[in-house]
Amino acid sequence: MSKKIVPVIMAGGKGTRLWPLSRAAAPKQFIRFIGSRTLFQSTLQRVSDPAIYEPAIVVTNEEFRFLVAEQARELGSDLSGIVLEPVARNTAAAIAAAAVVAAKIFGEDAIIQVLASDHEIGVDRTYHSANLTARAAAEDGKLVTFGITPTEPATGYGYIEVGDILPSGAHAVRRFVEKPARSAATEMLAAGGYYWNSGMFMFAVPMLLAEFEAFASEVLEAANSAVSAAARDLDFLRLDREAFEKSPNISIDYAIMEKTSRAAVVPSVFRWSDLGSWDSVWKTGAQDEEENVVSANTTLLGTKSSLVMSHGPHLVVRGLENVVVVASEDAVYVGRMEDSQEVGQVVKHLESVPETSSLTEIHPTCYRPWGGYTSVLVGDRFQVKRIFVSPGRKLSLQKHHHRSEHWIVVKGTAEVTVGETVKILQENESIYIPLGEVHRLANPGKIMLELIEVQTGSYLGEDDIIRIADEFGRS
Repeated sequence: MSKKIVPVIMAGGKGTRLWPLSRAAAPKQFIRFIGSRTLFQSTLQRVSDPAIYEPAIVVTNEEFRFLVAEQARELGSDLSGIVLEPVARNTAAAIAAAAVVAAKIFGEDAIIQVLASDHEIGVDRTYHSANLTARAAAEDGKLVTFGITPTEPATGYGYIEVGDILPSGAHAVRRFVEKPARSAATEMLAAGGYYWNSGMFMFAVPMLLAEFEAFASEVLEAANSAVSAAARDLDFLRLDREAFEKSPNISIDYAIMEKTSRAAVVPSVFRWSDLGSWDSVWKTGAQDEEENVVSANTTLLGTKSSLVMSHGPHLVVRGLENVVVVASEDAVYVGRMEDSQEVGQVVKHLESVPETSSLTEIHPTCYRPWGGYTSVLVGDRFQVKRIFVSPGRKLSLQKHHHRSEHWIVVKGTAEVTVGETVKILQENESIYIPLGEVHRLANPGKIMLELIEVQTGSYLGEDDIIRIADEFGRS
């Protein structure tokens, strides 16, 4: 039997286009929109068949490393590795580094499938057929991309014009087309033979690295050096910063795909969306009889063809049509559906104003390797948080110079260390942590631990944490 496919999942980036739910520190692939799984988890699920796939290699960055690890753990997915980019250098460098890592783990003849972690894909017979065709083309030495059958003259995607059919069933690429004006997109749809460029790929590693050597040797040299000098940190592989940052900042399309004579495309009809705007979330969501897509905590009256979602307050929308209303814990976006592509401009405006810049960066709910916290209320010299700790996990042994803390357990069991004393707290019990005292919080139970934390002091920033010991290597 031929070798299994090695999935390479790209999980970096910044969250701007689906604000206010996505933020710079919490991009869309890690957010639960509607349903219990994140887009990253859905991507892992698609490559979970052990008869076809090896455990995935995930490429991400320092900030998202524990999100990746925890969401994979929640799903029960083993990973071959979590590769950390020290700086952003676009997709060419990331894919080159992942290919080098895959060759080291699975052999130099490995076949990799490069997948974005933030796409919504319908997995059906046509999806599996497209993957089989792509694999056959990659084994024939082609660099394969997946072309999505366009459903409208979209201007937010690049297009691929297909050429002659190949023995594998894929097609040669005649040309790549940059994101077009609407008139040009309309003409391409009318002409036929054009597909959206999905950003998904299938490569045989030897051929991919050979084409890097031919067309983007600086990228390949940086990737090889960064992997050779990489450092192991728990379950993470940290690429060497000095080597990696020497790579040109260039996409795989510009670096390789638009130059190689080996480019091939698999025309695909499976359902696909990059969820790059709120209207695409509405199009792919489960619409009710009034063509509305809604989440919990919403009430709609006389409203049609709209997207209404809340991760915070209860939203009531009356008598509107073709609108987007999305609430996070600390912000609400309201706009016309046809203006969904402009949310990125809204975020840029918010970034430029000191009073609102934080709304684009940090989400009220922050995830950590042990669980996370939600900021509930911030005032002068006090702050209230909801802390949640996963079963069997514990925070670092730490102290603070500028604040004291009061913890009240609302769910589960807490093991609390204060100085030399260790106490077990049950629901409705509380404890006080004096300023400067060494302390630790752990969840020894089988269910999620939740508590309310009240901080008081002259400075309440997250950088007022002096870690003494930490099982996640942060001390």
